[in-house]
Amino acid sequence: MNFTIRHVDYDGLDLVRLTDENSGTTIGLLPGYGATLHEFLVRQRDGALFNVIDNYPSAAELKKDMTRTFKGAKLSPFPCRIPDGAYRYDSREYHFRHLFSDGTAIHGLLYDKPFTVTAENADGAAMVAMEYDYNNIDPGYPFRYSCLVRYQLRPDNDLEVTTTVTNTGDTTIPIADGWHPYWRLGGNANDWQLQFHSEAIVDFDERLVPTGGLTEYGRFGTARPLGDTFLDNCFVLKPELVSAACELYNPATGLRVAFFPDASYPYLQIYTPPSRDSIAVENLSGAPDCFNNKMGLVLLEPAHSQIFTVRYTVSVG
Repeated sequence: MNFTIRHVDYDGLDLVRLTDENSGTTIGLLPGYGATLHEFLVRQRDGALFNVIDNYPSAAELKKDMTRTFKGAKLSPFPCRIPDGAYRYDSREYHFRHLFSDGTAIHGLLYDKPFTVTAENADGAAMVAMEYDYNNIDPGYPFRYSCLVRYQLRPDNDLEVTTTVTNTGDTTIPIADGWHPYWRLGGNANDWQLQFHSEAIVDFDERLVPTGGLTEYGRFGTARPLGDTFLDNCFVLKPELVSAACELYNPATGLRVAFFPDASYPYLQIYTPPSRDSIAVENLSGAPDCFNNKMGLVLLEPAHSQIFTVRYTVSVG
C-alpha cells in the first residue's frame, strides 16, 4: 500500500492531507483550527474525486462561520448545549464566558483552538496525531487536560479517529467528547436513505435540552428515504452492535458512509440543516447538557486518560 502525508497551504491555513495513492482517497485536516476534518475525498463512479464532507470553501468563511455552524468541529470538553452556560459540579456552580445566540453554551471550547501535530506515519496506512493542552482558559471550565486526536486513513476508504483525553490537573474533572462533521452525498438529502440502530430518542424541551426522559424510536431502524423529515435530536444507540451504528446512502450517486463508534460513543446526534444538502451525524460520549443531567458524563481522575474511537467507511456502489 502506498500512503503519503503532505502539508499544504489552504488559504493561509496549514492543511494536512493523508492520501491513499492507490485509490486517490484523501483526508484533509486543519490542526490549527480545532483538529477539524475538512476533507474526505473519494472517487465517484465517473472517476472524479468528491468530498463527502461539507466544509468551508475559504479560510475567511471558516473563521466567520465556525462559531455558527461548527462544521467538522471537535466537541470537547462537552458536546451540544448547556442551558444558560451553567452547571453545578462538586458543590460549585460554573458559568461559561461565551454563549450561543440561543443563550446556551454550545459544542465545547476546542473547536477553533490550535492543535500541534505531534506524530506522522505513512507505513501501510497514513496516520497523523495532533494535540492541544487546555489550561483553564474559560471560567466555566477552570481545569486542565490534554486532548490528543489521532486520524488514521487505511485501505478501502476507512478512517479511524481516536481521541485521548488526559487529566493533567490535580482534581477530578467532568468530561465528554464528540464530533460534528456534516456529510454530503450529492443532490438533496431528502432523496438519501438513513438507517441507525437506536434504543430510544432523548426527550428534548424547546431549547433542545434533555428533559430527563427517553422515548422508544425505531423509525429509521431499517434503511428508508429521509424525505422531508427534520432532525435535531439525540438518540441512544443499541449496545454491542456488530454492524454499522448508522448509514447514509444516496442511490443516485451510490455514495454510502457507514459509522462505527465504539462503546465510548453511546449517543448519536443527527441534524438536518435547512439547506438539505448535507446532514450532521455526531458521535457523542454524553448527551446534550450531560454536565447537568449526567447522561454519559465521565469523571476523570488526575493523571488518568479516557479514549474515544469512531470509524468512518465510505463506499461507492
